[in-house]
Amino acid sequence: MTNLPAARPRVALPEISGVSWEHPADRAALQALRAIPGVDEVIRKILGFFGGEEGIRLFFQGNAVRVGPTQFPRLWGLHIENCATFGWEKVPELYVTQEPIFNAGAYGIENPFIVIHSSAFELLDDDEMRVLLSHELGHVISGHSLYTTIAMIMTLVSLGALPMLAAMVLLPVRLAFLEWSRKSELSADRAGLLGSQDLAATMRLFMKMAGGGNTANIRPGDLNLEPFVQQANEYAVNEKLTNLIWKILNTLNLSHPMNVVRAAEVQRWVQAGGYDRIIRGEYVRRGTEEQERPFRDDLRDAAKHYGDEFKSAAEDIRNAAKRAASRAKDAYNEAKEKHGT
Repeated sequence: MTNLPAARPRVALPEISGVSWEHPADRAALQALRAIPGVDEVIRKILGFFGGEEGIRLFFQGNAVRVGPTQFPRLWGLHIENCATFGWEKVPELYVTQEPIFNAGAYGIENPFIVIHSSAFELLDDDEMRVLLSHELGHVISGHSLYTTIAMIMTLVSLGALPMLAAMVLLPVRLAFLEWSRKSELSADRAGLLGSQDLAATMRLFMKMAGGGNTANIRPGDLNLEPFVQQANEYAVNEKLTNLIWKILNTLNLSHPMNVVRAAEVQRWVQAGGYDRIIRGEYVRRGTEEQERPFRDDLRDAAKHYGDEFKSAAEDIRNAAKRAASRAKDAYNEAKEKHGT
């Protein structure tokens, strides 16, 4: 079980680059996506169909509340604090839209903006909301918003509504977008922790996204962090073959990883020392990414991550096969003894 210390005064991280917190699989998944033939054409046609960045922004301008000093001032204050923590001078526009399903997103291309669903605003306390806003700002700093926008459209809009793409084989493109989207969330989760610098609030955010409720319908004692963290660890180490297959099938069409997976990934990053190194000031500055962390290092780290995932899956399959063979042998011996053959 990861120790969850109380929050301490936040440390400023001026000029921090998104490379500093990127999950190794994030860059690999993005490169795999870009390598698919025709993906650039898909992006161009989808953005053209929806009017580009301005068309998407106009949707929220027309059907959401833009946050500011006099609109949701508490939320605006948290947003300004996060931008200051990361040294991000161009404060992204922030909207709250009426949605009963918990979510948030960073959208746009040249001028990214952040959207918070009203259900998240109702569900989270200030510390948890700071994590969520830092997460979304992490997407902006990392340059995720273009691909996040496409992934969102592909998730929410039926492909039948895009007749200009009818002649294209979209399934591999869609699956690649969703795979990258899931990996990018693991990066942004780290940004959420760095912005808030509150591990307990970060874990509570995952718990509430998984199955929480607001203060009106949650009684004291209904939600407890320790058993949720234990649940996350149990999910991460489950090695049954059938469960491994279901883990893959259950996530193929999701734009976000399972919340317990996200909790476990953040814990592993903290335990490995990545978080503490950044808090100490050991991070890549914006504009120096190539010099401080060459792209070949990203590819090496990404290859190692997917290699480890493959080895883990292969080991799970081998262990499951051994257990199945052992059970079959025991059943055979038991039947042999019972029938005397």
